Formats: sequence, structure tokens, C-alpha cells
Amino acid sequence: MYKRILTVQDISCVGQCSLTVALPLLSACGLETAILPSAVLSTHTAGFKGYTFRDLTEDMPKIADHWRKEKISFEAIYTGYLGSAEQIAYVIDLMRTTLAPGGRTIVDPAMADNGKLYPGFDAAFVAEMRKLCAEAQIIVPNITEACQLTGDEYRETYDEAYIDALLANLTKIGAKTVVLTGVSYDAATTGVVTWDGKEKKYYRHRKISKSSHGTGDVYASVFTGALMRGLSVYDAARVAADMTVVAIERTVDDESHWYGAKFELMIPDLVKTLSEEAPE
Repeated sequence: MYKRILTVQDISCVGQCSLTVALPLLSACGLETAILPSAVLSTHTAGFKGYTFRDLTEDMPKIADHWRKEKISFEAIYTGYLGSAEQIAYVIDLMRTTLAPGGRTIVDPAMADNGKLYPGFDAAFVAEMRKLCAEAQIIVPNITEACQLTGDEYRETYDEAYIDALLANLTKIGAKTVVLTGVSYDAATTGVVTWDGKEKKYYRHRKISKSSHGTGDVYASVFTGALMRGLSVYDAARVAADMTVVAIERTVDDESHWYGAKFELMIPDLVKTLSEEAPE
């Protein structure tokens, strides 16, 4: 079945993140990809100065109303960076009114990393994001975002018991299936934990010491694309981890390319992997 997916996040015109990552990667997964921009920025906000920002909050309900009048629906709705608490309410309404029967909802609560919230976000935004995560079928937070959602203490070093408690507390706020990224029990490896309230699985892979901006968007987009191609949550999480590593590997030796990951160079690997693994 040829599926249509909607992704809701900002457009950072330069910087290889958000919609400029999600649109090509979801398309490469063989999905018709519709977009709802939450904002337009000249660049992303990490490392660039004096960037422009155009808030599109007022446009979002008008676009949604037009879709409903045209009876447009989506087999999946996947959200990334949202610019305001008001936008979250609009997204919840979209999920309730434009998702096709049997459709999937995936939320990347893109709001924090390295123990702190991104600039411009506060406790009020976190409270609204908590509502969106309770609405979604699958959430894809990193550990910082998970701690913001649950109120747990953020730790840079931890054991499996800490992760288990974090997963349990995410379930308590209404999360149904969790894909927790950046879970590292030692210095040489990192990985992803999947948890559906009953079964926990961990996929461990090599840790690359140098990080790249936008890799969370690469991960969430590949995960969503692989899931919608028919892979299980765990297998989609595994493929997304492997492809994110490939994207970083293609980038780390280029010091001039500090602002994002060269994910475009990974797309042939993604297409090949899905052709071999995806049942649909």
C-alpha cells in the first residue's frame, strides 16, 4: 500500500535538521510525505547567530481546516520540533481528526538535550508536550527529554535500573510505546531501548565520540519511515540507529561541516536496507 504521512516540524532553511531532513528521508522510504511547517528559520539555532524566525502558529489551524474540507487523511502523523504550546494543541486536534483508521502517531518531543531544555522552552511547554506524548502511540525521546517529561533527575552516568524507572514513569504519564535513544551503559557503546509496557529490548551499537547537529531528526525520520514500511518497532529502531551511525561516519572527518550530518550520503544505504528488510 502506498501510504501518505504527515510530518509537523519547523523548516530550518540551512543546517540539515527538522523538515529538510524529514522530507527527503521519508520520501526515500517510499512514503508520500506531506508537511506542516511550524516555523521557518534561516538556519537552526545551534551555532549560528542572528538567524531569522517566522512563527507559523496562526497558519496551522487554517491549513488543517482546508485538509478536513478536502477530506484529506494520513496513514501516519509524525511530529518533531514545535515552536509553542499552542501548536501542540493544534497537533493533537490534527491527530484526532485527520488520522486514517488504523493510522500511527509518532512524537519526537524535540525540546532538550545534554541535561537542559533548548532555548525558548520552559516548564509550561513541557507540560503541553506531556499531553502530546500521552496522545501518541509511539514517542522517541532522548534521556534529557524523558527526564523533562517525567520529572526524574537527569544523570550522565546511570545503570539499567535507572533506565527501567525512567521507562516506567513515561508509561505513567500515558506513553504507550517508548523508543528511548542515547542509552549508554559504557564509554564505547550507546544504543536504543524499546518498551511497550510489557517487553523491553536494547539495541547496542558503536558510539562515535563526535556528535553532529540534526542526528535526532535523522533518527526519528528513519525510524518512522522504516516503521511505516512494515518493520516492527524494535527493527525500525535498529535500522534507524544503524543509518544514523552511517550519516555521522560520513561527516566526522569534515571539520568545515560542523552544522549538520551529511545524511544525504546515507540515503543509498537506507534504500538498500529497506529493500532487503521491509516486508511491504
